[in-house]
Amino acid sequence: MTINRALFRSLSGEWETPDELFAELDKEFHFALDVCATVENAKCSRYFTKEQDGLKQVWSPGPWWCNPPYGRHVGDWLHHGVCATRRPGTCGVFLLPARTDTKWFHEWVLPHAAEIRFIRGRLTFKGAPAPAPFPSMIVVYRPQEVEDGNAIPDR
Repeated sequence: MTINRALFRSLSGEWETPDELFAELDKEFHFALDVCATVENAKCSRYFTKEQDGLKQVWSPGPWWCNPPYGRHVGDWLHHGVCATRRPGTCGVFLLPARTDTKWFHEWVLPHAAEIRFIRGRLTFKGAPAPAPFPSMIVVYRPQEVEDGNAIPDR
């Protein structure tokens, strides 16, 4: 049996959010900022590009949207998102691969997310010829009070 390796990886790690999925979430959250976008695929009128480096920006005012590159730095994006929700009134939403076996899932999703919504079936990302080779999830972070026992670990 021959396996088409192209189905199991993206050369860039960038998967453009399906418009229908974003529209549904935007009705609920009313996003003000896309923290990880390009000029061509930005979902909000206010956005950060790769050149602006969303990881170096303040993610407020919110609510913000993030569909980060799916690769080694997903944990960095999640860490920044968790920190951003420590600001009063700031909530945010991530579109992520549902990789529950990863370090970033156990460090940044399970202990900090207000909601995890697993998407039934496989998403067909915008511009992709076929559904993704992985399941996806929506991770919602809501504003949280910082308590002594609820400190955010450094990266």
